[in-house]
Amino acid sequence: MQRQKLKTKIRRSSARNYAKSTGFNSKLKQLNLAIKRLSPSWRACLPLACLIVLGWSYVAVAQTPAPAGPTTADLKIALDTLWVAIAAFLVFFMNAGFCMLETGFCRQKNAVNVLAKNLIVFALSTVAFWAIGFGLMFGDGNDFIGLSGFFLPDDNSPATGDAYKGVFSALNWTGVPLAAKFLFQLVFAGTAATIVSGAVAERIKFVDFLIFSLLLVGIAYPITGHWIWGAGWLADMGFWDFAGSTVVHSVGGWAALMGAAFLGPRIGKYQDKQTVALPGHNMSIATLGCLILWLGWFGFNPGSVMAADPNAITHIALTTNMAGAVGGIAATVVAWVYLGKPDLSMIINGILAGLVGITASCAYVSIPSSIVIGLIAGILVVFAVPFFDKLGIDDPVGATSVHLVCGIWGTLCVGLFSVGPGGYPWMVDLAGKPVGPHGLFAGGGFGTLIPQIIGILAVGGMTVLLSTIFWLVLKATLGIRVTREEELEGLDIGEHGMEAYSGFLKEASPGGFSEGTSSGEISSGGDLPSTL
Repeated sequence: MQRQKLKTKIRRSSARNYAKSTGFNSKLKQLNLAIKRLSPSWRACLPLACLIVLGWSYVAVAQTPAPAGPTTADLKIALDTLWVAIAAFLVFFMNAGFCMLETGFCRQKNAVNVLAKNLIVFALSTVAFWAIGFGLMFGDGNDFIGLSGFFLPDDNSPATGDAYKGVFSALNWTGVPLAAKFLFQLVFAGTAATIVSGAVAERIKFVDFLIFSLLLVGIAYPITGHWIWGAGWLADMGFWDFAGSTVVHSVGGWAALMGAAFLGPRIGKYQDKQTVALPGHNMSIATLGCLILWLGWFGFNPGSVMAADPNAITHIALTTNMAGAVGGIAATVVAWVYLGKPDLSMIINGILAGLVGITASCAYVSIPSSIVIGLIAGILVVFAVPFFDKLGIDDPVGATSVHLVCGIWGTLCVGLFSVGPGGYPWMVDLAGKPVGPHGLFAGGGFGTLIPQIIGILAVGGMTVLLSTIFWLVLKATLGIRVTREEELEGLDIGEHGMEAYSGFLKEASPGGFSEGTSSGEISSGGDLPSTL
């Protein structure tokens, strides 16, 4: 019985398979017939169509989901970081400008010394600011000083506002990595130290300058900077300094003033109560230095936005350039009238004076206001140079006149010309609330001007105090001035054992001739005048 049932199933299965096979063969014959009816061109396309279908099928099976692309926020961070880095590179290049400017304004016999100081000062500043300065300036602490962040610990930058978790809360407003924040602030610190170099040139011991630079960048500059940019007590009071007329330039100017005062004037500078000109040896490279500094200021001021805001950057670049240009014009005209000649050194310092003067307010003032600021700065510097000479302060390059006097003027300009909170689109906080200074001439009264005056006095007093301590300690221990013989011979030989222009004639006395020769004789015994 079971065998019979099994045979019946087999027969039925065979019948079904035969029917399917017959149906399939029938369809295959129909397909072949249809293909034969196609033209040769269409038949040739069939293999290609099969390959396309197979390829699509393979791609559909083998393809894995592509990773998501960068978000708008990621692109903004990248763009902001790129701009901050470029600005930092421009400010760093200002070291070359200071090198050229100061060397050109000094005499040939001290060229190597000036170059060496300007070169090594940034290297020292890098280490000092990384180890201690950045933490004192921006680290969390109190209203007077930062107490954390030494040796640059990691944080979760570029997070901003309440999302920021780290010890540099004063910089939580800028959405760039911590390394970008540090790099940008580092080049500013190096600038403050370089300002001192020019004022103490041609008579300071090399080692004393190095030690003072470490103390300035590691201690003095960060403490006063914390009061303003580190969310300290001056910032709480309403003191504003966008890019550093006080934080950088005035601090460097005060330190330079004290250094020049403690060192005393160069030999031969003041004779019979008269000021004797000791002209620089190369005005060509001094002019090149001025142009490099002018270029660097386009990183100094617009870079302080620390974001790639096109409106803010271009406005600040224009106010900066306008003030520098008008400062140079004003200094040229005033020097021409006051001194009788359009002195090139005054033109150079007039441009720099206008750039220093606009630095504090460049983001808060209009273009016409920047013209006024640069105009007055250019006039001030022409009269500041002889003023310090009358005080017996010998400053070979005019650093105190440019950076101190015009830094003070620029800080006051914030309280005089600023347009007020929200006056420009970038004058808002992270929440979009309008912020910013409101100047007296823009209808703001004395509410901004008074904190600016207090800040000038406070920063100046602290910098003078600390600089005095540093200089006095150095003077009592190492002695800060070279010997008379070394100064007459030149610091290139005495301090470095080399010459900047080997094989060229060089002067050996303040008047340009070696001691014991008359003005009509040449120290080398040749027939050509000595090269200054």
